[in-house]
Amino acid sequence: MLRMSKLTDYGTLVLAQLAANDRGLSTCASVAAATHLGQPTVSKLLKLLARAGLVVSVRGAQGGYALARPPETITAAEILDALEGPVAITACSSAVGLCGLEGHCRVGAAWQRINRSIRVALESVTLADLLTSPDPLPAEMLERELRKSAATG
Repeated sequence: MLRMSKLTDYGTLVLAQLAANDRGLSTCASVAAATHLGQPTVSKLLKLLARAGLVVSVRGAQGGYALARPPETITAAEILDALEGPVAITACSSAVGLCGLEGHCRVGAAWQRINRSIRVALESVTLADLLTSPDPLPAEMLERELRKSAATG
């Protein structure tokens, strides 16, 4: 199963909270309170996101954190790269030479093509898109949508 970690899920919540703050800088404590996440987790995420250039930090009494760019320019791919590393569904999807069977593999090219498609999809969704998505589907409806998609796709 392809699944992002809880930390990445939480990182998206943190970014969404920063995007929603139209007053400028947010403190780690205020982000933690607004997202209902632990302050140590938020602190760790803010440091990772700042290191990746998605968030800026300002030190001092009036300091805090803010998005480094508008939410329309931050992609889901960048968020995943910052918190998970580049998306790679197989070893050969991320870099050549990671698998000893590459020279004889009949399926590697197909997995690489699938990986590229996933990457393109992630690059086409921005943080702004994530913020304006419709209400989440209940699990039962989501499952029905996935089955319908699989049957037609």
